[in-house]
Amino acid sequence: MEILNTRETAEYLRLSKPTLERFRISGEGPSFCKLGGAVRYRKDDLDAWLESRRVRSTSEGDAK
Repeated sequence: MEILNTRETAEYLRLSKPTLERFRISGEGPSFCKLGGAVRYRKDDLDAWLESRRVRSTSEGDAK
């Protein structure tokens, strides 16, 4: 199981670190783990989150 920190996750998803921080606050982002004060993401969870946000057209509405 591959574990990524916030910087690595931002690079993997091609998002900014502030976007990931907003997602953690709002609950709309991928699942994460708190290990003491550290935030970590499992790569499998990132892939599952990406898959859950797939759409085929803009008429499907806003992404989840």
